[in-house]
Formats: sequence, structure tokens, C-alpha cells
Amino acid sequence: MQPFTAQVIEVISSIPEGKVMTYGQVARAAGSPRAARQVVRILHSMSGKYRLPWHRVINARGEIAVTDDEAFFLQKMYLESEGVQVSEEGHVDLSIFRYEPA
Repeated sequence: MQPFTAQVIEVISSIPEGKVMTYGQVARAAGSPRAARQVVRILHSMSGKYRLPWHRVINARGEIAVTDDEAFFLQKMYLESEGVQVSEEGHVDLSIFRYEPA
């Protein structure tokens, strides 16, 4: 496993319940600020294997980025079950729910 991939897994695993991070924020915290798309690929391919809380990662506008209706509903449901307020359109207020790792 590449060091960046391991860092991304560690960062995503550290997001607490009721908080979210953006793809770019995860990339920066993992040491590669311009690798947001790579974070997407890592989430897609490794969420199941590493039991990552994939639902806690959203786009830079504070929106659920998945376009598949079922996955959108699932992510929205998971976030709401943790106390994150999500609009019908899938928007999360980052000023309230963004996680800033130390």
C-alpha cells in the first residue's frame, strides 16, 4: 500500500460521528493537498475492506457528491443518524459539522 493511501485511510477513520470532512480536506490532512480525486478513488475501492466511514466525506461545497439515488439516500440517512443535518438536496453546513483534525 502506498503511504498516501495509508494516510487517507487513517484520516478518514479518525472522522468522529456527527462530523464530516471534504475530499480536499482529507487529501491535505494526508499530505497531498491536490489529491482530492485520489481520495475519491481510495474511498470507492477500500471503504468495505477497511470499514471506512465513507459517508462522512463530502464535497467542498458541503454536498453529498454521489449521484446514484440509492447511495445518496444511504449517505444522507447515515449522516442524519449521527446527528448531521442534511438538506433534502444533500447539503451539510460545513461551518457547523466540519471536522478539523488537530
